Amino acid sequence: MDITIRPMRRSDADTVVEMMRDFYTSPAVITNGSEKIFAANVENCLGGSDFVEGFVFVSGDKIIGYGMTAHGYSTEFGGECIWIEDIFIAAEWRGHGVGTKFIRHVKERYPDKIFRLEVDADNVNALDFYRRLGFKALPYLELIRGGD
Repeated sequence: MDITIRPMRRSDADTVVEMMRDFYTSPAVITNGSEKIFAANVENCLGGSDFVEGFVFVSGDKIIGYGMTAHGYSTEFGGECIWIEDIFIAAEWRGHGVGTKFIRHVKERYPDKIFRLEVDADNVNALDFYRRLGFKALPYLELIRGGD
């Protein structure tokens, strides 16, 4: 099982958007997203923003998932942080180390950064996965204004 992680390409856009539709309608995400948001995310990953990066996970010539990271700064922790925004892995590839490989890829790419992510409290599998990789829960309630 040879899995490659590479930057998202324009030719990946349709496949990634289809995966976003699945991800954002799953219990893993609280909001449903929209076609407008999916298109903006892909465009920004393809060079439209210095704040976000998109990656695809590939086995052979098939995209089996995608991931996105966002760049920011944490005043609480006094340094630049990398938000792991999305991790989606096709159902038949879950449990095969793809998510672990992506987290390691991001940590190697940004060895001195703080890593943050969000997870739905009811997503027990994801919580266990992230805890095994060294993430700890912060007891915050996140609020949002705008972005509709």
